[in-house]
Amino acid sequence: MTLRRYLDQRLKLHHLRAVDAIVAQRSLMRASTMLSLSQPALTKTLHELEEITGQRLFTRLPRGVRPTEAGTLLAESARRILAELRRLDETFDRLSELGGGTVAIGTLPVAATGVLPGALTRLTADHPGLHARLDQGRTEELLPKLAAGEIDLIVGRLYDPAMPDGFSREPLWEEPISILARTGHPVFHLAEITAAALRRYDLVLPTVSQRVGQEIEGVLSLMDMAPTGSLRSSSYGFIREMLHATDLISVMPRLMMAGDLLRGTLRVVPLPVPAPPRPAGLILPRDRPLPPAGLAFVACLRAHVAEIGQRGLATITVGYGSVGESDRTGSAARA
Repeated sequence: MTLRRYLDQRLKLHHLRAVDAIVAQRSLMRASTMLSLSQPALTKTLHELEEITGQRLFTRLPRGVRPTEAGTLLAESARRILAELRRLDETFDRLSELGGGTVAIGTLPVAATGVLPGALTRLTADHPGLHARLDQGRTEELLPKLAAGEIDLIVGRLYDPAMPDGFSREPLWEEPISILARTGHPVFHLAEITAAALRRYDLVLPTVSQRVGQEIEGVLSLMDMAPTGSLRSSSYGFIREMLHATDLISVMPRLMMAGDLLRGTLRVVPLPVPAPPRPAGLILPRDRPLPPAGLAFVACLRAHVAEIGQRGLATITVGYGSVGESDRTGSAARA
């Protein structure tokens, strides 16, 4: 006999928020803090959910909880429903505020400090009624949010997925691993910039994700530069200050310092070894169009990237200006 759960009548929004938070945090204590609830209140809500669904939703572990298959399914639905309600709220804002609206942007760390500030500055100037909501993370963290509608698009490095994932990827620019130094650095007065000459300078390196870190280590290895004694920091401001105030040089994705490169206070040191391609751009869902605020943001991003390209700071890729049809970046799309 089929069990009638009447979920449409019995499930409440606080149930959905609870299961979403517990799955995200993998801990009742952390989820209760996130929701500003007491842990007993959250435990009571979880018991209500399991009674309503007739399913065990989480497995208790020595430290934290793990969602069951039913818990994962419920959390995925909860995330989609909550995202739809947020988008509806933003749509109402757009109706009540002429020229208003919100674009929810997922951004990878390099893009967040590189091209995004300039694109958002343009968005604010061209569309003062529009707002941007940012969610920074790794690709594997942002793709589920894109699928659920929590964000409208993802900006940043385009990594080929292990398997086709149904998202459209549009390469817009290349963000190669480069050597950066202040404009008045002695390295620019050398007759020839060689790997041996670069090894005379100390390094300040970003603490970045594993993928980007491996790419930086790969370029350093090609130049036989040992990073063991280098300064490392996750602080963008600290690295900027050290580059501007000292003779340290850095190896990083070039557009992490896009603003300083555009202002001319930092320069790209010619790389004596070939750098592997690093396409970047947009990841978009195929099952829904961008909202008007999203289209306005993409136009501002393209304009900013075009300016960067005109200044010779980045290569604009073949895919520039049109949404890619493949969920793989593909070598044919690279300049």
